[in-house]
Amino acid sequence: MTLTQARVRDTPAPTHVWESADGTRLAGDVWGDPDGIPVILLHGSGQTRHAWSMTARALAAAGFYAIAFDARGHGDSDWSPVCNYSQGAMVRDLECVAAMLDGRTPALVGAGMGGSTSLLAVGERYVNAQALVLVNIAPQTESAAVTRLQSFMRQQPDGFAALDEVDAALQRFRAHPARPVNAEGLMRSVRCGDDGKYHWHWDPGFAAWPRDLARRESRLSKCARNLDLPTLLVRGQSSEVVSEAGARAFLRLCPHAQHVNVRDAGHTIAGEHNDMFGHTVLRFLLRHANFACPPSHRATACV
Repeated sequence: MTLTQARVRDTPAPTHVWESADGTRLAGDVWGDPDGIPVILLHGSGQTRHAWSMTARALAAAGFYAIAFDARGHGDSDWSPVCNYSQGAMVRDLECVAAMLDGRTPALVGAGMGGSTSLLAVGERYVNAQALVLVNIAPQTESAAVTRLQSFMRQQPDGFAALDEVDAALQRFRAHPARPVNAEGLMRSVRCGDDGKYHWHWDPGFAAWPRDLARRESRLSKCARNLDLPTLLVRGQSSEVVSEAGARAFLRLCPHAQHVNVRDAGHTIAGEHNDMFGHTVLRFLLRHANFACPPSHRATACV
């Protein structure tokens, strides 16, 4: 299934479509000068490319070329016809998007699932990156929080009659205090079903994909040890998925990495933006020599 065909009215169509190795079409948007330093932004489970839209605009204003795409089974990207939502498939998708940059080396910024994909892609040498930013993700995660997120994504398979019901489901999931979601965020969280109801935008097959957390931790830990590029771990201070202990464990695996806790932030989910982390991301990218702004932007951005 292609979700573009079921998009809620008045939600924006993607400006770009890339084809992955297995034919899956990946929907995305770009911002900024195509000759700028590329930054690929990857969203978390249940989110879409729109979660990074404000950060992408800020990156573009600073001289970067920002790229955000919907993961397979999410948003406007294709659902996998064989229900392949493995980590390997996600890495190959990223590899295909990066290959469109004509040999230029991007920075990777990933939240949650997108961070895992980025860490695997770099740590296993599938994608050559200039820098890596991981948002609310590390090899060691809290199993209870991951299980709760998976349960949330599997709920209400028969759909919602109204957006108010979608909002109520999101509010029930959120850590307190609840954060309001605007109508735009709600509409981008769902698709229109043939039954006239609102359904979550993701493929139910993605939510049902089996997760082996122990194997995942082992694999990501090996990748963390392999990192030899500027790396930043950004953690929402109230994140239920990555604890402070999980962050410290990552820093032991990757001693050169930087670590920032963002106050009043948790693990972002469907309908929410990752932009509360955007300023931290931008400062990190601008601070490193390989990310000096193009000359035309230095006067205003590199301050």
